[in-house]
Amino acid sequence: MAHLGTLFIVSSPSGAGKSSLLSALLERYNVDRRMQISISHTTRPMRPGEADGVHYHFVDKAEFQAQIERGAFFEWAEVFGNYYGTSRETIERCLEQGIDVFLDIDWQGARQVRDQLGSARSIFILPPSLPILEQRLHGRGQDSAEVIRNRMDQAVAEMSHYNEYDYLIVNDDFETALGELIGIIRAERTRLPAQQLRHASLLDQLLAG
Repeated sequence: MAHLGTLFIVSSPSGAGKSSLLSALLERYNVDRRMQISISHTTRPMRPGEADGVHYHFVDKAEFQAQIERGAFFEWAEVFGNYYGTSRETIERCLEQGIDVFLDIDWQGARQVRDQLGSARSIFILPPSLPILEQRLHGRGQDSAEVIRNRMDQAVAEMSHYNEYDYLIVNDDFETALGELIGIIRAERTRLPAQQLRHASLLDQLLAG
């Protein structure tokens, strides 16, 4: 089925700036409300300050398992005993309404989604160097040295899959990276299939003679 909106898969190692870029994108460029970040389902407990339907859709394990059996997820994974998944119905509904959806997942989840939705576009965000990535992780002040070492090891493994993606952004200068991100979205919005759907009436009129 053709969609007016595009599903953008966005992946990066922790600390590369993916969340900051997506937040700035929606804050500055979402004036027409045609962009949103996908909200995942999870079985992990809600944390202080979180809200159901805003940060995650919080469900118990029995409900999550039932949704797996119904084929309700584009992709799902178990992480440290908790389940996380992306709702197929929610994303399809948004795309049909002409809303671009951004899906923040790792390379394994990206493979699952691409296998099911060939029209999805994928973007990988890289740091400018490993020392800068480590510096950014330390700058958060949230993790111990051991946790950061583990994150750096994970980052190298994650980055080895960059060549599976459609687009590559190096987040050295934030404004430059943000400009490249919005450029990708604008280009995808003007691809022929989307424009044919969006401007079907105009095309009919112009070609009527």
